[in-house]
Amino acid sequence: MKLLHALAAGAFAAVCTLAHPASPAPQADPLESPRWGDMRREFFPAKARVRFDSRVKVTAPLTAENALNVPVSVDAGELTDVREIVVFADFNPIVKIVRFEPTGAHPALGFRIKLQQSSPVRAAVRTGDGSWHVGGTWVNTAGGGCTLPSAGSASPEWQKRLGEVSSRVWTKKEGGERIRLRVIHPEDTGLAAGVPAFFIQDLRLTDEAGQPLMHIEGFEPLSENPVFTVDIPAARAATGYRVSGRDNNGNTISAAIEK
Repeated sequence: MKLLHALAAGAFAAVCTLAHPASPAPQADPLESPRWGDMRREFFPAKARVRFDSRVKVTAPLTAENALNVPVSVDAGELTDVREIVVFADFNPIVKIVRFEPTGAHPALGFRIKLQQSSPVRAAVRTGDGSWHVGGTWVNTAGGGCTLPSAGSASPEWQKRLGEVSSRVWTKKEGGERIRLRVIHPEDTGLAAGVPAFFIQDLRLTDEAGQPLMHIEGFEPLSENPVFTVDIPAARAATGYRVSGRDNNGNTISAAIEK
């Protein structure tokens, strides 16, 4: 009888094991940041599928000489069905930098950021199946970029040129076009004494017919007078483009981008 009970218990345990497989162990952070656990909780739902993925390319200088103006590019073109990309820096006082949706453009973006100290800079890419794919790189810097006021905030000139857009479009050798646009704006973080947060919150890039190409949601750590680089696939290249948006104070941005 004891043997039968033991066999039954063993069979029950086996069934339970099959019915409730162990959850896969979380991946170790390839950048070995002590803040990754905080980032995981802040940016992703508890049950979200999150994986580190080398197909998400984040390019930045290993050492940034100017913490107020660090060039970064993100490219998720090796993934399919990209819905949104969120960029953040583990050790910034304001960690979220930019979020963008490549509604017709290549799933990539170039921009410049402020860093308060050396930090991983990461991009989290959500694909259509709900999974998040994370890539990143360390950037070393002397720091202080987030707590210094912008140069523009001390000058009356920026008020005359606020929201002014300059741009350039050129053809890529591999096909399609590249758009680079610059918007005059102080981009203050609100962390400098006596200087409130003042930054571009929303930019939308469309073709001349109004068809969406890229939606960019900005946050405080973008650099002053932000520059954005967007790649347009050959199938979506147009005779002209438009950019529109607003900042957190409701000032509007609107410009035609001509070739």
